[in-house]
Amino acid sequence: MADLVTAALRVRMGQQDAHYGGNLVDGARILKLFGDLVTEITIRTDGDEGLLTGYSSLEFLAPVYAGDFVEATAKLVRRGRLRRTVELEARKVIRARYDLGPTTAEELDESVVVCRGVGTTVVPVSLARGRSGGLPLATTTGAE
Repeated sequence: MADLVTAALRVRMGQQDAHYGGNLVDGARILKLFGDLVTEITIRTDGDEGLLTGYSSLEFLAPVYAGDFVEATAKLVRRGRLRRTVELEARKVIRARYDLGPTTAEELDESVVVCRGVGTTVVPVSLARGRSGGLPLATTTGAE
């Protein structure tokens, strides 16, 4: 893809995000971050929020707890006439250390991948910027 389009968010998981025992954050919270990133990419490339239609792959790889800081990233890897394919990844960069005290945390020497996936978003052809003289649409193979 000629133009690399990326987006990133770094957020702290709060007590309001803990859904399970032991301050465990549910995976839906990470998916909300992914949805926001995909929306940012489609706004930047098409001038429209688009619609996240699904994930072709999704892996939850490590737990996230209230107090952890998570950095989520997205990269546009394919742009068809209507569909956009985005690679997504969330990494824990700071972890809560409840074992050492109620407010103790530490920056990780190496971030930990907590979730990764590939999402597809669609933009109505009438709203896609490339249809009205904006950014050109890349050609891809496969049915769109």
